[in-house]
Amino acid sequence: MTSASPDTPRGPGPASGAGPLPGPWRDPTLDPEARVEALLRAMTLPEKTAQLYGVWVGASDDGAEVAPHQHDMEEPVDLDALLPTGLGQLTRPFGTVPVDPALGALSLMRTQARIAAANRFGIPAVAHEECLAGFAAWGATAYPVPLSWGATFDPELIREMAGTIGRDLRAVGVHQGLAPVLDVVRDARWGRVEETIGEDPYLVGTIATAYVQGLESAGVVATLKHFAGYSASRAGRNLAPVGMGRRELADVILPPFEMAVRESGVRSVMHAYTDTDGIPAAADDGLLTGLLRDTWGFTGTVVADYFGVAFLKTLHGVAGSLDEAAGVALAAGVDVELPTVKAFGGPLLDAVEHGRVPESLVDRAVRRVLLQKVRLGLLDPGWSPVPPALAGMVPDADIPETSGASDPEDLRGAVDLDPASNRELARRVAERAVVLLRNDGTLPLDPAVPRRIALIGPTAEAPTAVLGCYSFPVHVGGQHPDVPLGIALPTLHEALRAEFPAAEFAVAAGTGIDDGATDGIAEAVALARGADLVVVALGDRAGLFGRGTSGEGCDAESLDLPGAQGRLLDALLDAVRDTGTPLVATLLAGRPYVLGRAAEEAAALVQSFFPGESGTAAVASVLSGRTAPSGRLPVSVPRHPGAQPSTYLAARLGHASEVSSIDPAPAYGFGHGLTYTSFDWSELAVETAESPTDGAFRLSFTVENTGARAGTELVQLYLHDPVASVVQPVQRLVGYARLDLAAGERKLVRVEVPADLASFTGRDGTRRVEPGSLELRFAASSTAPRLTAHVTLTGPVRQVDHRRRLHADFRIAPSAPVLPPVPSVP
Repeated sequence: MTSASPDTPRGPGPASGAGPLPGPWRDPTLDPEARVEALLRAMTLPEKTAQLYGVWVGASDDGAEVAPHQHDMEEPVDLDALLPTGLGQLTRPFGTVPVDPALGALSLMRTQARIAAANRFGIPAVAHEECLAGFAAWGATAYPVPLSWGATFDPELIREMAGTIGRDLRAVGVHQGLAPVLDVVRDARWGRVEETIGEDPYLVGTIATAYVQGLESAGVVATLKHFAGYSASRAGRNLAPVGMGRRELADVILPPFEMAVRESGVRSVMHAYTDTDGIPAAADDGLLTGLLRDTWGFTGTVVADYFGVAFLKTLHGVAGSLDEAAGVALAAGVDVELPTVKAFGGPLLDAVEHGRVPESLVDRAVRRVLLQKVRLGLLDPGWSPVPPALAGMVPDADIPETSGASDPEDLRGAVDLDPASNRELARRVAERAVVLLRNDGTLPLDPAVPRRIALIGPTAEAPTAVLGCYSFPVHVGGQHPDVPLGIALPTLHEALRAEFPAAEFAVAAGTGIDDGATDGIAEAVALARGADLVVVALGDRAGLFGRGTSGEGCDAESLDLPGAQGRLLDALLDAVRDTGTPLVATLLAGRPYVLGRAAEEAAALVQSFFPGESGTAAVASVLSGRTAPSGRLPVSVPRHPGAQPSTYLAARLGHASEVSSIDPAPAYGFGHGLTYTSFDWSELAVETAESPTDGAFRLSFTVENTGARAGTELVQLYLHDPVASVVQPVQRLVGYARLDLAAGERKLVRVEVPADLASFTGRDGTRRVEPGSLELRFAASSTAPRLTAHVTLTGPVRQVDHRRRLHADFRIAPSAPVLPPVPSVP
């Protein structure tokens, strides 16, 4: 029998004008599981499968119902034909086309009312959106990208940011956010580095867990992605095969996901596109069911990365048809096909009806979807399609045609997704994420001193140079050039003028971001020679699939600066070497780049990773000293463009040696970042130097701000295991703490380090803690150890599992100042 079209409806819809069928599923006093089981028994097969897919739509800017979005990977969707059996999800109503937020909320409201009215049970859809750097909607706040979250080393701040993003999503009727990304950077050439939090699994895990906690606190379903291994694609190419062993997967890739599942309350996970050792993630029951659910205890939904179920046929070749792909994905543990109906529509129905896919697999997935909807309140008797942002503005009506204001235009501008409080929060995150890589004393600059500043470089006057590829103005706005950006994006030039009102600026691009043009370099050099200070503005242009230098599908062949930016920088360094003029290089980028001679010759280097709408002001405030720099590198800055793939998490053979001509040592290591003050670390006391393999070490030391300014020191704890039964990285981060210290202030740092943090995956695939000597290195970065404690684990090898302790316990307290010795009395 020929498979039905994916949008072919089957089964009954509601009678005209009838309300939803009554039943236990609408009784909020019952256990959610009991409500779901009752509903599942009442549903037909087509009604069940309808809950397992989404439809990609765009909200209407006149408040009318959403319109299906067409894509070259989609078949046309007929909502009238689909809706009588129900609908699982609405894909990106705000993130598909520019729409006024209030009218978009009205459009979504009317569509939800229509969806609920069209099916027998009155079940609305879950609406999801991207929120990787803020709500990806027109006019919404553009926060720094996740790589900047990592640079803050501040989970509390990221939790606050995510809570704000979640409240904005929920206010306009969105239920699920497709963030955060927990991929650990393995090769900085990968285009999606900007979407990651960094190259260390512990940093990624702690920051991502905080983000999930914030989003979920607002009632929005967070989505962990991409589970798992996507970032380890060969040669840094997007969606390339992944070749890694089970220990790299277990000890580097999986820990952030494990931490988030255990600690955050996350309710959804998105599978990765990639295949690892020949097994696509979407077809990996050992990953999506055995590990995620049976071992870790995850109870939420697994959603497909966009088109990922169909990719089992078209890209991976492990399914010969869409119905086979649907069966493979369901068996593995995928519950929802996104972004639109394809394999889980007609092909899945045919496969179940003909016995090729067990209906029990459909039931398993539908249970999870309906349980989530019940817990979101979508089946409660009092459910209303009116979102909080429109409460009191439109009548609470069930019939789409009669709901809404008398004139939808009266609502235009009524919902503000970028209020002053959001912008202030975006500023705080951006400021905390700026990393001062190098400073010879030139910074900070006194804003009151008149000076001639040559501002040179391709990001000096580019408003969107602060945005990542999943920010709305880049992701969608570029396709609508006649539509305003929707938010204020001051250029670096504008921000510097505001920060340094006494300065005189001369501006030249010198070259484009990636056009390779060199005809403007001579003009730039002339400006530099006539200036008191040169500020070089370098970086990336975010885009998608080759339309940028950073972003999804914008992978780099090397880590040289894009285009002719490296030649421009060298020419300016030559110019200022002749004149003695200080040169400060700033980077607005999505990945780390080789800085060449500037790593030793520039007066200062300031790194910011796509810092969002307040990003240029944040960079300017660090240059002036109004903001004390406190960011630290979440990824190493390479010294040579060809030393990839490389992260600080390398084993001994991954470091420089006499048998290779390539030195992978970074110019600036993971965790590096300077301040405008100095710190002294002293008085290390090892209270527990020996511990059994089920115990803990206890240590303390003092950190003092010995400079004249307030500042932040980041205490990083690295573990070095010199002898283990399998090869280990030379060191790995197992804890960190931010210390804000006034000038002259001292703080006592007490740390308990569980033996569990020394665990790793052994030869038999199980996690173990082995007896033996360890080094606990308290460091300012992966390349700057300050204090080292030699400790020993004793007793037998101990097997541990997902219930092990994941964190060192840092306790920070004021410390009495060191008093000079009292002179003896003669």
